[in-house]
Amino acid sequence: MDSGETETLVQTIARLLPNGLGARGDEERNPVVFPNRNLHVLLALSGSVACIKAPLIVRELLQHEQVDVQVVATKSATHFFDRNALEQEYGGRVRVWTDADEWAGWNGIGDPVLHIELRRWADVVLVAPCSANTLAKITHGICDNILTCFLRALPTFVPVHLFPAMNTHMYSHPLTAKQLAVVRDELGYKVHGPIGKKLACGDIGIGAMTEWTDIVQLVVAEYGLKRRTDTQ
Repeated sequence: MDSGETETLVQTIARLLPNGLGARGDEERNPVVFPNRNLHVLLALSGSVACIKAPLIVRELLQHEQVDVQVVATKSATHFFDRNALEQEYGGRVRVWTDADEWAGWNGIGDPVLHIELRRWADVVLVAPCSANTLAKITHGICDNILTCFLRALPTFVPVHLFPAMNTHMYSHPLTAKQLAVVRDELGYKVHGPIGKKLACGDIGIGAMTEWTDIVQLVVAEYGLKRRTDTQ
């Protein structure tokens, strides 16, 4: 692409979303096997104040070798962090994908379907934070935004780590226990936390998202990532 030429959304999808583990099984879209390429980490954000930690998670993951990160965010999630600043920090390498992108990139048969391209790209998914609302949607198979459509389309062999974040009484609600059992036992998701601390609402109790450093360390340890030597 010539200098100064504007990249279309379709071109951005093609550049940022090459096949990953989630494409395995597609008859004509076989992925290159990790570790011969970068690990694709998809950070999925739902509506919780814990989304303020998203830039820190992305930044720390990218301090390691052979890692690419993309972000999917619900409309409410984008209220808690600066999407433009996050994208600009990495010069177009990281994008925050939203509902608007889903529709802007598709005009007819043959155009990329964003939530499908994202599931083809993903090697591992971090739903961090997972709000009570999004947890309920996942367990009932609701597909009303880019995050829930992506998760519903995701092959069951792609690992998903879910990090609940909600008020203490929302977490202790009997429906929450049932919904967490569904994502663990039926969907095979790995659930981490929540933890106890003073919450954003002022309450003290269990409901806060796992510390962002622990989320990053989980990925680092599971995939044996090495820190880049050109970073402090």
